[in-house]
Amino acid sequence: MTQHRDKSLRAGVPASTFGAARRRFLARSGRFAALGAAAPLAMNLAVLGGASAQSAGDYKALICLFLYGGNDTFNTVLRTDGEHWDHYAEVRAAGGSLALLAPGTARSGASGTSPEALGGVLPLSALGSPAGQLALHPVMTGAQRLFNTDRRLAVLSNIGPLKVPTTKADLAVSTHPRPAKLYSHNDQQATWMALAPEGATLGWGGRLADRLVELNDEPMFTAITGSGNAVWLAGDQVRQYQIGSSGALRMGDPDSSDRIFNSTEVSAAMRRIARQSRSAHALELEHVAVSGRSIDAEAALRSALKPPENALFGTAPVSGSYRASDDPRLQYTNPTNGQPAYSSMAQRLQTVARLIEAHAASGIGARRQVFFVAADGGYDTHSNQGATQADNLARLDHALRYLDDTLGRLGMREQVTTFTASEFGRTFTTNGDGTDHGWGAHHLVMGGAVRGGRIFGELPTLGTRNASNNLFDNSPDQLANGALLPTTSVDQLGATLGRWWGVGNADLLEIFSSLSAFSSRNLGFMA
Repeated sequence: MTQHRDKSLRAGVPASTFGAARRRFLARSGRFAALGAAAPLAMNLAVLGGASAQSAGDYKALICLFLYGGNDTFNTVLRTDGEHWDHYAEVRAAGGSLALLAPGTARSGASGTSPEALGGVLPLSALGSPAGQLALHPVMTGAQRLFNTDRRLAVLSNIGPLKVPTTKADLAVSTHPRPAKLYSHNDQQATWMALAPEGATLGWGGRLADRLVELNDEPMFTAITGSGNAVWLAGDQVRQYQIGSSGALRMGDPDSSDRIFNSTEVSAAMRRIARQSRSAHALELEHVAVSGRSIDAEAALRSALKPPENALFGTAPVSGSYRASDDPRLQYTNPTNGQPAYSSMAQRLQTVARLIEAHAASGIGARRQVFFVAADGGYDTHSNQGATQADNLARLDHALRYLDDTLGRLGMREQVTTFTASEFGRTFTTNGDGTDHGWGAHHLVMGGAVRGGRIFGELPTLGTRNASNNLFDNSPDQLANGALLPTTSVDQLGATLGRWWGVGNADLLEIFSSLSAFSSRNLGFMA
């Protein structure tokens, strides 16, 4: 396997380029080994070959924006043509008030998140020939502009975990391959991130990073999470680096880089202790190594990151110190009361943008980075969905606009691609004022290199309930309770992003084990 990959990746690569990559490989092997016991074995010609095919001066970043809980896709991206809208209105109005209003419907003027208060859904003007007309939830005005006007946002239709292409007839065969433990939160979160249920240890974001980490001067800043540990970022070599909402996590006083208990002496002593081992025990030595790397990484980031109130990222306070919660750029309009409210998701993306801006700084030197950020709010809307989802989507919409605007100021829209993910969609039917766990869902992808203003994948046919009240026999794309059967796989999504990021075809087939089962391995949404 290694021999085959070496030949395929070296083909067409100048000897001087490969030699330069090899010299970088040897020079940095000590730092890679410090990433963990498995790194020396894993850092072989797969990394070296993948890196050799890349331009040494470019930069690209992927940002996964995860909507934990399972977002209701039917009220996020809507089909508004003919019978699809009629079926939507019929099913979503039954037993509750989850049916949003038709495009062009004026808002009632009342405050709140009822369909009347929100007004009609927002029409999308798609390029090409989509099968029918589409719209967004009424609060997603920024996403509408990014799709219709700026053309930096695309819709990925009906994506979900799949082992092989699957029809409703296939599901009737018990031996037909399908993802394990469908409809389970933890298992499907893991499946989206790692292509396997809970317990998986390697994510496809981290495995993509393994292939190109050698392009970075400091491997530690390759895979970065702003929302705690995420299996999506876990690789054989790369170890995810956690940041806080304001930047690197540091030892001691978070507001003072060189003091603990207001003392520089205590701070220096703590750092010495953290770097010293009292024995030769392997676990203690590894703990010391981790502590030392964390201290060094925080120092590098502290000197490289511009402050959040810099005009590129935030708004300088009129007086006093910067407070993220007071920054107008980090505030969205709460649809419940129409008032501005602070978004911690936007602040996490602010930190990501600061890291992206600093990618070339001394001590960082990154050419490829992957980021993971959790969206604000819980998307598990079994009840009170109308109000909960409206607020969640308003925050998501603001976060996408904030990130796009900030990358524009940095001149880096072309180098950064952001996509949404969620463990599953939800049912078409309602349980009164909420929805239950589904399977496939629509997602958004944003960036200057995205072929925006288009729909990618197959739009589902929306049916109506049959005599049994839930089987949707008149739709090839809907299962019981109207949940979507995916027509595009997570493997296809990941491979399309990975190819743009610079990972070769052989490695993509290895990372995405189900990819070979699909005729289309490039969904075409990246330019």
